Amino acid sequence: MTSRTLTPAEAHALVVDTLTRCGTDPANAVPVAEALVGAELTGQYGHGLRRLPTYARHVLTGKVKGRVQPTSQRTRPGALLVDAHDGFAYPALDMALEQLPEMARDNGIAIAGLHNSHHCGVAGLPVERLAQQGFLAIFMANAPAAMAPWGGRKPLFGTDPIAFAAPVAGGDPVVVDISLSKVAKGKIMAATQTGEDIPEGWALDAAGNPTTDAHAAMKGTMLPMGEAKGTALAIMVEMLAAGLTGALYAHEANSFFDAEGDPMGVGQVILAIDATVFGPHATTRFADMAREIEEMEGARLPGRRRQQIRAELSRTGIAADVSLLEEIDGLAR
Repeated sequence: MTSRTLTPAEAHALVVDTLTRCGTDPANAVPVAEALVGAELTGQYGHGLRRLPTYARHVLTGKVKGRVQPTSQRTRPGALLVDAHDGFAYPALDMALEQLPEMARDNGIAIAGLHNSHHCGVAGLPVERLAQQGFLAIFMANAPAAMAPWGGRKPLFGTDPIAFAAPVAGGDPVVVDISLSKVAKGKIMAATQTGEDIPEGWALDAAGNPTTDAHAAMKGTMLPMGEAKGTALAIMVEMLAAGLTGALYAHEANSFFDAEGDPMGVGQVILAIDATVFGPHATTRFADMAREIEEMEGARLPGRRRQQIRAELSRTGIAADVSLLEEIDGLAR
């Protein structure tokens, strides 16, 4: 496929311009742009510019409300509930990330729950932001149903990402970011756009058969990471991100990938822990663990690859398919 290289600033402007043209308030378009460009810069292309056409169509059809502003309330000294009001997740996440540091410093630990929310992109980005400020962070999000309980056939859980980050003395944070399916569904969506097959073992078709056809996989179910263990973790995420926050469970939510239907109404939960809560030693001890991993032949510290990709792409630019750029350009014109 023919591609064109965009600077991060050009990609950011493209997202803001497109979403604004489709009816999004600029104050909401900016955090969406930061998230999509952030995904591109970490190599998570399925959560980057390829999401923009779907996001724009969601605004045009009312599946996401582009002009609403999130609101929040402190339900406890260390607890914050953010209502995205069926708007984009990113402005609501920003609201949580603005308040969590002070709450965590005061209480040692703080939690924010988001409901009436939308697709939240790369789960590792918000936890990395908190780790850069001296906090350990855990983030979980539910998503529309794509995985069946182990031994079942009906999709009940989302791919439900879990992310963790920790500050490291003298270095970049450790960032763990996993999907509870074998791969994020965004990778399959990206394969439908590029016309590529997917590896066997990622998904089943609608009849429950293994498939390498990305289009068939989008209509079927995702296979869980770690088999029964992956679906057990999905129960945890659904209860914390949806049951606790008052959001819709995965099987109650509409697809992220279709433009039709009601707003998704999914949820997210994020915890911030002051790294000094038990004393000043933690970030140095985290650095000890990080060094042990990095000095081991063949081992790789979680987060380092995406940090290296970010540094490289910030310098060389983001490659975007011309066909995708043409599709984006045609939106709402």
